[in-house]
This record gives sequence, structure tokens and C-alpha cells, in this order.
Amino acid sequence: MGWLAAAAVLVVLSVVVFAGGLRSVAVSVTVADDAVVRWLAGWQGPGVVAAMQLLAALGSWMAITVVLWGLLLALLILRRLRHLLVVLAVWIVQGLLLQYLLGPVLSRPRPFGVEPRADWTGWAMPSEQMAALVVALLGILYAVVPEGRWRQRGKWVAGALVVLVAVAHLGLGVEAPTDVLVGVVVAVAVALLGFRLFVPSESFPVAYGQGRSAHLDVTGPRGRAIREALQDQLGLEVEDIEPFGLAGSAGSTPLRIRIRGGPTTHVFGKLYARNHLRADRWYKLGRELMYGRLEDEKPFHSVRRLVQQEDYALHKMHLAGLPTPKPYGFVELTPEREYLLVTEFFEHAIELGDAVVDDHVIDDGLALIRSLWHAGLAHRDIKPANLLVRDGRLLLIDVAFTQARPSPWRQAVDLANMMLCLALRSDPERVYRRAVRQFSSAEIDEAFAAARGLALPSQLRRMIRDQGRDLHGEFLDLLPVRPRPIAIQRWSLRRVGLLLLMVPSALLIALGFRLALINNDAGTTPLSIASLSCHELEPLWLEAQSVPTAALVPCVRSLPQGWTFGAANVRNGWSKLTLDHDRIGAPALVVRLTRTCDTTGATAQRSDEPSAQGFVRAVTSGSATATTWYTLFPGGCVTARLGAVRPADAAVVSDAASIVGFATRQALQQALDQRSNGRLQLDPGRRA
Repeated sequence: MGWLAAAAVLVVLSVVVFAGGLRSVAVSVTVADDAVVRWLAGWQGPGVVAAMQLLAALGSWMAITVVLWGLLLALLILRRLRHLLVVLAVWIVQGLLLQYLLGPVLSRPRPFGVEPRADWTGWAMPSEQMAALVVALLGILYAVVPEGRWRQRGKWVAGALVVLVAVAHLGLGVEAPTDVLVGVVVAVAVALLGFRLFVPSESFPVAYGQGRSAHLDVTGPRGRAIREALQDQLGLEVEDIEPFGLAGSAGSTPLRIRIRGGPTTHVFGKLYARNHLRADRWYKLGRELMYGRLEDEKPFHSVRRLVQQEDYALHKMHLAGLPTPKPYGFVELTPEREYLLVTEFFEHAIELGDAVVDDHVIDDGLALIRSLWHAGLAHRDIKPANLLVRDGRLLLIDVAFTQARPSPWRQAVDLANMMLCLALRSDPERVYRRAVRQFSSAEIDEAFAAARGLALPSQLRRMIRDQGRDLHGEFLDLLPVRPRPIAIQRWSLRRVGLLLLMVPSALLIALGFRLALINNDAGTTPLSIASLSCHELEPLWLEAQSVPTAALVPCVRSLPQGWTFGAANVRNGWSKLTLDHDRIGAPALVVRLTRTCDTTGATAQRSDEPSAQGFVRAVTSGSATATTWYTLFPGGCVTARLGAVRPADAAVVSDAASIVGFATRQALQQALDQRSNGRLQLDPGRRA
């Protein structure tokens, strides 16, 4: 909250001070900033400039892009997809906020009166480069480094690196203190907001070799909260809490809890938190996009509702006499955030995947499905991890997905999944022979017609694949007649709408990738301005800073009918502006300011600018001609290239030749003198 408040204050102050251009208070702030920059730029000791350039290289766009790509690759390898998406989202948001929203509003040129000795792009405030460096470093800290001592040390290292790179940028004359301050604070606020809201450490801890992110740490404050809640709300005194059966659970944190002085030694707990609620929502959204809503696929809107559903299902199962754990209720740890469901713990039971499956266990499993049908229930998650064997009897756990009054299709899927689970530890023929004693051929046929694709739990599909057998196909071979598969695709207006919504979302993400990951490309540094007339001083000053030797800088005199302003790009070494035409296309005219240009093959022509030489080159291809005008002057050159024009559009050539105007460096210096009362100088070496 502190960083958010600081960012909000700085953004508001920056807009109030600089939104009107370089006037009034903005001039005073710029004078103070430039004094600091000139002082640091005056450090001329042996190796000082080289050290600053080395530090600036560590914070260059190329280095930042390499770090970002490395971070994304590491997160992909580590399968931390949530962290990867948050890093990308934070990167894109800060880039859009600084480059496209704040930069054009503040429109602040680079420091005046110093020679820039490092690369820079676009407006100075806020510092996009420093912000990008901060986001990349915080992405490493919060997505790769575990919370605790190492992350704290990493913060000090990252902070020191940011300070050193910032000092280097100031000393090399490319940024001012307030530019860096606003960029860094906004980037930190956006990054922390993203990580704290969407991948908080308590819900998505960065850990190595400690299970899935769904499994929460139950030591420390959370462990104490569990003990107190069980004592206060259920009257159970806890001796010990330990994770149990993590391998088969991805939607909660399963626990074995040892009780003191109770009727049983252990109870079983399932810890639910907001990250499990988010996972449930994303899982159901993914299923709906792929298959439509099969049945009962509405997401829960709160953690309380999620745990209430399972507690209700446990009571329904228990009342029906099914071999499921006895429910003891649930306790609230943090309102609307964390709840613990408590049930009977099946002592000395082992998972079906590790048990001996004989005829008695097979009959138990099949009878369990028949009992579910009679009770009007469907488990909906029959897999080896949810089937336990104790003393030769089959037990059923994890009833979170239980559905009351299910369709015949859903009941048939439960039967097929049970038969497949039992066949994993025996063989299909044996299971089929026992099944025909309790189910008709039509019921078994329907079961294997329905059990396909997403109807099989992922653990069951994985175990079948690991055995290298086609159990489903082996069962089909045993049936009298192969059933016709039942389609599981369900189409609805909602599903169609969601799929259509994915198209612009994918385009937006692709655009974000391009803006975020190729931001250092020479062609993607726009000023995001609507025009570049010869009277708009801030962008003209910035153009003059891009080529400090140029006596003239290009601008737009006026736009004839059919012409519109395209974009402007400015960075150290060159500037560019583009103009569009309703018939020629975009960009129709590209104007570039550079130190030199090659006029080989061009024809000399008269220039309207004093002390400037004009040249023109026309290249004909087919029936269209592309024309390039060159204007050479002391310290620089401007090229204006018009795209291919057909003879019928000859008037376009005449218009293009008159669009580009020029502002002299002397006039820009005089305007800066007038704005600042002589306190700011466009070029170094001239003091009032």
C-alpha cells in the first residue's frame, strides 16, 4: 500500500507539473534536475565514464530483454504458469502505462545542456528503461527466489543494481532524477500489486521439491490458526498436523491431524484457500471452452461455498450408508479466505493403485457404484487416489465433485471409471466377468460408450498410459457389440461467446508480447503524439537532442486534404515521423533526421532553407514512381521518402514536397531561453 500511495502521489504531481509542457514549476524542476545531471556528468576521473557505460549496458534494453526471456523460459521449465502470466501482465501493464499514457501527457525532453553518452528512446519521463529493469528484477525475486532470507538478500542486491544503473544514466546525461524516480516507483507499485493480488506467497509459494503450489504450508501462523480453530469450533485438541496424500490432490491441501483425548487418534483435514477457488474457476472455464458445460460446471463464488458443498456431499454419502469418511464439519480459519474440512481418517488404508485387488475388492467397487445409483448420487471423480483398500474392503474418499440427481450419462461414466481403476491392478476380463453379475450388458455398454476423453480423470488416464495398455479398448473387445461413442461436446450461446471472446484476447496478448518483448527495436519507440507541427516545442526539442549537431529539425508545416499524421519516433542518433494518405496508404511519407545520408544518384535542386542543399531521387517501377527528397545542412540531413505513386496521383507528389518544414536550432534555443528565463540551454557549453 505504501508503494501504491507513493506511485499515485508521484503520478498526480508529475501530471500537474509537466502536463502543460515546459512552463512555470516544470521549468524550476527541470533546472534542479539538470544541475544534478551536469554535476554527475562532470565526473571525469580515470575510468569513470567507462564504468558508467558498463553499468548502463547492464540496464540496456538488450540486457533487460535477455533477462526477461531467460526468466520466462525458467518459469516455463519450472511449470510456474501463474507466475509466468503475472510477470507478462505486469510487464505489459507498466509498458502501456508509462509509454502510451504518461509519456505523451508529460512530454518531457531529455536533460538539457549535457552531451548524451548512452542510448535512449522516446520521452524522458517516466523512465521506461529503469521501469523495465525494475520489473525484470522483481519478477526474478517473486517468481524464482523462495520467500525468506534469500529473497530479502536479493532485494538489497536488486536495489543496489537499480541505484547504480540510475546513477550511470544520470552521469551519462540521458535521464534526470525525477524521470528515474517516477519510473521506478510506478514499476515497483505495479509489480507488487500484480504479485500480491494474483500469486501471493502464502497461496503460491516459490519452493523447490516441495509439491504443488496448491499445497499450502501448515506450519507457523497457519498451523497455529488450525489448532485454535479446531479447539474453539469443534472442540478438538490437536497434537500434530502433517501433510498427507499430496500426490493425489491438486485442488486442496490434505492433512492428517493427530487428536489428543478424542474418540479417534487421527482425523483427516482438507484445507481450502482462495487459490483453490481460483483453480476451480480456471479448470471449469477450460472445460467449458473445450467441451461446453457437461453437467454441474458452474464455478463457486467463494471459498465458503466450496467447502460447504463438500461437507454437504459427505453428509449425503454418510446418510446413504456408503463407505465414505464420517463428516465432522468444517472450521473457519480466515473469513472468506481459508477453511478446513474435517472428516474421519481411514487408518491403515492404502490406495487402490498399491493394493491387492481380488474378487472381493472388485465386487466391493462395483457394488459401491450400484449403491451410488440407488442413492441418486454420482461421485464424478472415480480414480485410484480416491479409492482406498483396508482389510480387503474398498473405501471411497474425496467427494467434492459429488452430484445429486445426476444424468444417466454421468452415472455410466462412474461405472466405467470404476471398472478401469479395478483393471489397473487385475485385468479387464476378470473385472468384466464380475461386472455382469451386478450390471446388465446394456448398462456396461453405455458406460464404455460414455467414458472417453475428459470424462476420465487425469490421474486415471496417466496411469493407463504408464502401463502401456489400452484398457478401454480391451474392455470394448469384451463387449458383445462395440457401442457407438457418446459425444461429450455441448454447444451453447455462452460457449460460442466465450470462444469468440478468446480471439480479441489472443490478439491483445500477442500485441502485448510484441510491445513488451520487442520494445528495444528501433522501429517501436513511438512518442504517441497526435501531430508534430512546427510550433510544438517539446517534441522539437527532443528531436534536436536526438542529433545534437543538426542545425535544422523536421516538422509538419500543414496537412493537405487526404493526409493524416501517422507517428513519430525519436531516439539517440535519429528521429522519424510518418504521414498517411487516404489513397497511397500508411505510411505514405517517411521523414528521417540523421547525421548523414547518401545522396548518390540524386539530382540537385533548390532548397528553401538557407545554408541547406536539396536533392531529389525518383525510382520508377512499372507505372509507379517512388520519390525521395534530401535536405543536407550543417550537422545533419533529412530524407523524405514518398511511396510509389501512379501518374493519376501526381498531385500527391506536389503535396508531399510541401508538407515538411524545418525549425532551426537557433530558434529552438531562443524559445528555450524565453521559457526558462535563460536558465536552460539546449546544448552543452553555453551558459547564461
